[in-house]
Amino acid sequence: MTHVEDELRSQPECWTRAAALAPEHRGALPAPGERVAIVGCGTSYFMAQSAAALREGAGQGETDAFAASEFPYGRTYDRVLALSRSGTTTEVLDLLRKVNGRTRTSAITADPHTPVMDAADDVVVLDFADERSVVQTRFATTALTLLRAHLGLHADAVVTDARTALDAALPEGLVDCGQFTFLGTGWTVGLAHEAALKMREAAQAWTESYPAMEYRHGPVSITTRGTATWMLGTAPDGLAEQVRATGAQWVAGPLDPLADLIRAQRLAVAVATAHDLDPDRPRHLTRSVIL
Repeated sequence: MTHVEDELRSQPECWTRAAALAPEHRGALPAPGERVAIVGCGTSYFMAQSAAALREGAGQGETDAFAASEFPYGRTYDRVLALSRSGTTTEVLDLLRKVNGRTRTSAITADPHTPVMDAADDVVVLDFADERSVVQTRFATTALTLLRAHLGLHADAVVTDARTALDAALPEGLVDCGQFTFLGTGWTVGLAHEAALKMREAAQAWTESYPAMEYRHGPVSITTRGTATWMLGTAPDGLAEQVRATGAQWVAGPLDPLADLIRAQRLAVAVATAHDLDPDRPRHLTRSVIL
């Protein structure tokens, strides 16, 4: 078993631990009414997108998500929350240092022995969710679970769905598809982007991701027999039928969208294995980008 397989299979336990920790870290996480920016790079950026949509949708306050390198320094926020598994990513550390003294900063990380511990005012360490694989799985979803629990949006049923996602067989023929499109709406758009990233990183697969309604505005033109379209969350009316009419494989399910992301992670590993690739060591990638 690869590291990434072992790590993605541990997610139900990691989520349970993170949810239990949420009350303990209330002071380090955004308070109701704060204007918040959530930032990250790569996978962490996509989790930031999901977390921002969840928080604003829950009526907790205006919440934006940015790639750390694209943060708009001319805007005013009550708090900047950075997601960084390694705690060493250059863009994240630069951002935290630049806003130091004028904006409250928080960080969620997996490693307590890294520069982010000093760069942020408040830090939540999820060391039990750290990973050996370059490809992120459990840290990202555990950080998002912490934030969902902080917002009162986590339930035990999510962990049950995660176990189902680990045990259920992937749809027949899916591994053999030549192209994969992932779709989401609201907070699941970030999950769709993350699912596509996992396929590119681990399996070097041709993947795309979009807000579900935007898929109809051009991207659907590549959909045909031998491709797959995967919906994370509830699909817009008529979309499944439109995809099936092209001859493509439609993938959806009743699971919580975060749990369904586990199925996409498993697909990435399965496609990598089918092509004799090592999903632990993606081409051209390292654990952290340090410039």
